[in-house]
Amino acid sequence: MRKTHPILTAFLLFSAILFVTAPSCGADTVKIGVLYPLTGGAAAEGRELRAGAELAAEIANNIMPVDMDMARRGGISSLGGARIELIFMDHEGNPTLGADLAKKLILDDKVAGIMGCYHSAVTKAVSAVCEQYGIPMINATSTSPALTQRELQWFWRTTPNDVTFTKDLFELFKGLCEGKVKGVAAVPKQQIAKLASACEKTEWGSQVSETIDAFAKQYGFEVKKALLYAAKSPDLSSEVRSLQAAKPDAMLFACYTSDAILMVKTLKAQKVSAKIVWGQDSGFEAPEFFTTLGDDVVGILTRTVFAPKVAEVKKAAGQVNALYKVKTGHDLTGASARAFTGVQTWVEVLQKAGSTKPEAIRQAANSISIPGGQLIVPWAGIRFASGKEDKGQNELGSGIIGQYQKDKAGNIVLEMIYPFDLATANMIYPFKSF
Repeated sequence: MRKTHPILTAFLLFSAILFVTAPSCGADTVKIGVLYPLTGGAAAEGRELRAGAELAAEIANNIMPVDMDMARRGGISSLGGARIELIFMDHEGNPTLGADLAKKLILDDKVAGIMGCYHSAVTKAVSAVCEQYGIPMINATSTSPALTQRELQWFWRTTPNDVTFTKDLFELFKGLCEGKVKGVAAVPKQQIAKLASACEKTEWGSQVSETIDAFAKQYGFEVKKALLYAAKSPDLSSEVRSLQAAKPDAMLFACYTSDAILMVKTLKAQKVSAKIVWGQDSGFEAPEFFTTLGDDVVGILTRTVFAPKVAEVKKAAGQVNALYKVKTGHDLTGASARAFTGVQTWVEVLQKAGSTKPEAIRQAANSISIPGGQLIVPWAGIRFASGKEDKGQNELGSGIIGQYQKDKAGNIVLEMIYPFDLATANMIYPFKSF
């Protein structure tokens, strides 16, 4: 018997949505407002976020052969088979616009809740609106630690924050010194002790910069230069010269896509060298980043919550990734995987609540426990903290550090380097000079 190509199989499964048993036309619809940057400097990330969220809603609304509970119900069964309707709004990376759009979604569209917003500054503004109106907000994609330190009653975050992600980086540094990194002999600490960072001057970038500095002190590293640059800069030459003058062993960045691409191009133009180059996800993981830069990304590290290699060890991740590849032409990214997980969390919270009343949703969110086996990301699960210090933060999330490498066919792939027990390839160290 001739074997069917896995992508073709995925396409057939995706097409079968039209013919499977779905909720009756009379079932209610639950509206969720979703605010993303669909235009502007982070539009590339916005496209990923939207595609991931849409796929999760399609799986939740229909009975599909995917190994997760929401794919078997054909809607929210506790609400009579109600379907999820995502209402997307473009906040353009503007906190004021985001707040105005949130009010529209709440007052005019009568949404049951809000999801978004990717930019931490926009999430901060939108969550304040939700708090004012008593409307639940589940955030899947903003990572500023401060967002869950405000003791909000209507805000929950599924993704790990930048404290987790940055600690992972320094654990990688520590592992390099201890000989724990796959394919690399122990590196004397003095060879990687000098650091330099460049982060965009926003809520998110400023928090990343502060977090890097705090962990550097804790782990015994020295930040020789820390820059905050204007986001969406037309030129980064002076910033790169300043970084180069510090002669760092490792360069650390927090940039959205357009800035990340420009930063790497500028590093190459100025022939900058460093043993390690790391990006705080975002622009460093967008498909446009590696398709635009090609071989220049080989050896660059990025933190993430998803890599295609996860699909090899989690069945649901492989199934969803195949469907996503049919939908978009490429693998899930950290952004799209987190957006998918955000919608999935909304589905499970509504299923548990059995109601669209805000108080019922709040009680369900505060008590929800989603097993890791249900998720496409390699987390232990989703359970929200109730304490004052990090209220609403998922306690079971974790990060990955990936590295761009070439496979045997010459394709650029994201290999997992950290955690060490999940490593899928030897780390390229030191990073090649540009």
